Amino acid sequence: MTPQLISIDDYDYPLPEALIAKHPLVQRDACKLLVRESDGTIATHTFSELAGLLPADSLLVYNNTRVINARLRFRKATGALIEIFCLEPSAPADYEQNFASTGSCRWHCLVGNSKRWRDNSPLSGVITAADGSSIVLNATRLSAGDSGSEIAFEWHSSTPGAAVTFSEVINAAGVIPIPPYLGRDTEASDATDYQTVYSHIEGSVAAPTAGLHFTPAVLDDIDRRGIERHEVTLHVGAGTFQPVKTPSIGEHCMHSEFIAVNRSVIAALADAVERGKHICAVGTTSVRTLESLYHIGCLISSDLWSGEVEQWYPYSADHPALPAAEALRLLLRYLDAHGLKAIIGDTRIIIAPGYTYRLVDTMITNFHQPKSTLLLLVSAFIGEGWREMYAYALSHGYRFLSYGDACLLRRAQT
Repeated sequence: MTPQLISIDDYDYPLPEALIAKHPLVQRDACKLLVRESDGTIATHTFSELAGLLPADSLLVYNNTRVINARLRFRKATGALIEIFCLEPSAPADYEQNFASTGSCRWHCLVGNSKRWRDNSPLSGVITAADGSSIVLNATRLSAGDSGSEIAFEWHSSTPGAAVTFSEVINAAGVIPIPPYLGRDTEASDATDYQTVYSHIEGSVAAPTAGLHFTPAVLDDIDRRGIERHEVTLHVGAGTFQPVKTPSIGEHCMHSEFIAVNRSVIAALADAVERGKHICAVGTTSVRTLESLYHIGCLISSDLWSGEVEQWYPYSADHPALPAAEALRLLLRYLDAHGLKAIIGDTRIIIAPGYTYRLVDTMITNFHQPKSTLLLLVSAFIGEGWREMYAYALSHGYRFLSYGDACLLRRAQT
């Protein structure tokens, strides 16, 4: 199959508004878990049973990203409300360095009610820090384009000599950006509900929602069964909410996302592949990260790695199609040769029918929007059986999208 020719209309389904979960369950791991075996068999479990449904020799890989309070609101002297949605850092471009900045930094942003900010005059507001001190925060638009604006932030504390980081500023001033399809404003509970229990690396503007079902009890159960757990980082961008608006996939421009994976994790993955162990990815973000690692190894083999995995590279005629273990070992040698402890870069790959999975054997995910790239990713994993599975979920009262129920998918055998 040539993925560029896929019609997005073939990946539509009727999703009743009543089945879109507006809030999570009070007990995260009490949600339904649809289990689909590689032969198409479907069964209903609860998420708290997850550990017992994974092979004993599994490696469980999840995304440790933490959602930031990315929506900042300013009120102009005229009374107009301007909302600035921080997408990714521009100066410093490194996430960790940017969040540690004191006094100033710059971000690529989307601006809401932009027509009321045509004069580009600096916006200013006063916020209260966690210690009770006041912080004056200013925002200046440096440039604007179709894909967003570059915003310069400057701030200072009322406490003399206080070095306030941008992380502290955004935590005090911003609001968690819940998905637009929830059709409601952010509530205080979202500050906790829209974070995984293992999140600790700041940077996402959307949660890796398959991970929202995990609880300390589920993780303890996984550990007791001897299943390895490993973390990767992919900072989820706003593009994850964007439906495909072009008739064919070939015309869709996939958003780029930051990934970072420690050498120790790559070594564990290489060992797992060589030993025939089972790799289970929590969420589509972990799937994209793991599969991107394979393609980075292939790019390195051709001396083409420049920091980003391009959208259509996996389908390229000149792709070397290396064995997975070989690609990972090449990646490890590259890190060692350059004295690096982690691979850091960006991925833009689109995973759609016609894609060959190289690392992921099992996927934990939620139920996704019609006509979305995430639904294409699932279809590439289990084939046309996604239609039957979604029909089952719709007819059995499963809850859909970010705060909805989960499914455990075994990869279709090819």
